[in-house]
Amino acid sequence: GDRVAIEPGVPREMDEFCKTGRYNLSPTIFFCATPPDDGNLCRYYKHNASYCYKLVAPLVSLPWARGAAAIPETWSLVPPRNALNSAHHQSPPCVLPLYPGPIGLVNVLVAKMMGAAAVVITAKEVGADFTIQVTNETPQEVASKVEALLGCMPEITVECTGVQACIQAGIYATRSGGTLVLVGLGPEMVTLPMVTAAVREVDIRGIFRYCNTWPVAIALLASQRINVKPLVTHRFPLEKALEAFETTRRGEGVKVMLKCDPTDASP
Repeated sequence: GDRVAIEPGVPREMDEFCKTGRYNLSPTIFFCATPPDDGNLCRYYKHNASYCYKLVAPLVSLPWARGAAAIPETWSLVPPRNALNSAHHQSPPCVLPLYPGPIGLVNVLVAKMMGAAAVVITAKEVGADFTIQVTNETPQEVASKVEALLGCMPEITVECTGVQACIQAGIYATRSGGTLVLVGLGPEMVTLPMVTAAVREVDIRGIFRYCNTWPVAIALLASQRINVKPLVTHRFPLEKALEAFETTRRGEGVKVMLKCDPTDASP
């Protein structure tokens, strides 16, 4: 009867990555909805208990509709938290989340919560200090706009799309000696200005899914220091899953969610 948040990645073997605490890198990992592993868009689902995290107050006392608005966003909290930790900056940094969807917008929330001095965001605003609109600018022009608006080059850039031009903009925009964190996954091969990154000592770091961070994410939501509810713009019953995916494909809203509880009558 407990309400839990499910971490969808479960290693199948206790290999060297699991032993060193980086199970997200294990090649044996089962991950929901990553072929050949099936997803869990169903009313009932069996999962490894070690990767089910019990919700704490006040989350556990919320109606299912409220919980559905918050808990599935837990997975979105983890990559930005890991990304900012991976950057190894001790003083409050300036942060640039590039071209954000739901994960990028949560980057803004987490960056502010973690003490970023200033956050500039492209495309959409959700608590950022500055917002820029990007249309047909080159990566170098995007970087120049960021610097002009922020008054400096950001120490940390979190790239959230995996698109080649966006990664290029991230390299150009990041301050010399700063860190570009790659959260978004795109084509396997991309062309990047590596000499620019090398001579300016821009540290390029990858981040893959999440690892040992779900309890922290749940605690952040429970403390109400982060409010992800405004990011959930659409909710559909499970029977209208196709309509939900079509809504996402059309680029409508921010976070589109499915309601698996048949008694959930909330909009």
